[in-house]
Amino acid sequence: MISSDVIRGYNDTIILCLLLDNESYGYEISKKIKLLSEGKYVMKETTLYSAFTRLEKNGYIVSFYKEEETHGRRRTYYRITPAGIEYYREKCIEWNVTQHVINKFVREL
Repeated sequence: MISSDVIRGYNDTIILCLLLDNESYGYEISKKIKLLSEGKYVMKETTLYSAFTRLEKNGYIVSFYKEEETHGRRRTYYRITPAGIEYYREKCIEWNVTQHVINKFVREL
C-alpha cells in the first residue's frame, strides 16, 4: 500500500488521467484507481470529493447530473475541461522532473 503522504500531490493528476477518455462519477473513479494501482493505492472518499471540488473550482473539470437507467437515481458525473487537459500536461512534466530527481537518491542496499 502506498502512503497517502507520498502520493497526495498527484491525486489531481490521477483523477484527470481517468477523465481524459470518458466522463465518470466518483465511485467508478475510485474503483479504477484501486484496480489500476493493483490495490496499492486506495483514495479515500473524502480525498476524492475534496479533489473534485478543488478541480472544479479551478476550472479543470465540470460536474453534471445524469439519471441512472437502472435505478432512476441522479448521479454526479465529471468531465475534464481544456484547462484541465493543460493542467494534466503540466503535472505530467512536473512528475517526470520529480521522478528524475528522486531517482538520484534511491538505490539498492
